[in-house]
Amino acid sequence: MDNKPLAGLLVLEFSQFMAGPTAGLRLADLGARVVKIERPVKGEGGRQIAIKNIFVDESSLVFHTINRNKESYAADLKNEQDLADISALIKKADVITHNFRPGVMEKIGLDYESVKVLNPKIIYATVTGYGNEGPWAKKPGQDLLVQSLSGLSWLSGSDKDGPVPFGLAVVDMYCATHLTQGILAALLKRSQTGQSVLVEVSLLESALDMQFEVLTTHFNDGKKLPQRSGVRGGGHAYLSAPYGLYKTADGYLALAMGDVQKIASTIGLPGERYQDASVWFSQRDQILANLGEVLCRKRTDEWVKLLEAVGIWCGPVQDYQTFLQEDGFAQTAMLQEVRLQDGTALQTTRSVYGIDGQYLYGDKPAPKVGQDNKTIVEDYLRS
Repeated sequence: MDNKPLAGLLVLEFSQFMAGPTAGLRLADLGARVVKIERPVKGEGGRQIAIKNIFVDESSLVFHTINRNKESYAADLKNEQDLADISALIKKADVITHNFRPGVMEKIGLDYESVKVLNPKIIYATVTGYGNEGPWAKKPGQDLLVQSLSGLSWLSGSDKDGPVPFGLAVVDMYCATHLTQGILAALLKRSQTGQSVLVEVSLLESALDMQFEVLTTHFNDGKKLPQRSGVRGGGHAYLSAPYGLYKTADGYLALAMGDVQKIASTIGLPGERYQDASVWFSQRDQILANLGEVLCRKRTDEWVKLLEAVGIWCGPVQDYQTFLQEDGFAQTAMLQEVRLQDGTALQTTRSVYGIDGQYLYGDKPAPKVGQDNKTIVEDYLRS
């Protein structure tokens, strides 16, 4: 796509690790020129944060995943000349992002108030762990720690499991979405006012926003704690039966919200026993167990055929090997290849956005540290 929505915008990314750079990835996919400002030689810390200890072209695989379509400008922010060059770049930029701990940018003179003097139209977007002030302001903002502090880890699993973390850096990713939304909203506001905008998000606030449904329930339900099911596979601490995953003869079946009476009648249980919908809540665990005793007797595909025929929302529980062979996955066209600098291909996912009927693909690999210094000097710093 030649005319991407954010084409012509310059984003300076002082961010590292996950949340800030993931927002930068979204902006780059939408057409912005995203330049990572990195320390010389070692670059940002995310280059060494590995998933499964996989490194590609001198940086971790996860770094390559998050930083495609970007450029790298190496600068020592403690060096007077480098800092002067960065200040000159800021004057040309549209957006700055950073996720340093509170006080770091103030110490080097690149806090919002200082940057706003350099560029009165800048969008200055920050990620913190817990906000800029307060008792937790200087705690490390890390996904698992925020999941654990915020109560999120008590929503999955069964009541015998103890806390269960997500198998993803879900708070980082959700926070990145919030940061991207805030930046896009700020760009709209700037177009109306011609003035700079400060955008602030935190991992903790994103973790709370993720839980807005269950927290609202908690506040208005006598502040009772979430009651996870005693039956393994229960899918939600607050929802009624049948919501959950069930063992079948050859795998697992997912049942979403649905009429328990109709489900019971369809699979051979006495449906009249579940006519009163209030018992779907009050007897949730017993109903889950009752359904499970029957559902384990047939194959998943048999149950899906029977239940879908009467309008029940259900589906197979698939792993990657099965799901990635499905026509439904192929239809998404979500895969793309990034061409690394040595010519090899790295398979990954594309941007989720469809713009004017076209998907946004980009095969430009993550940059090496400082590889674009010369180009950026020519484009922005030559008088």
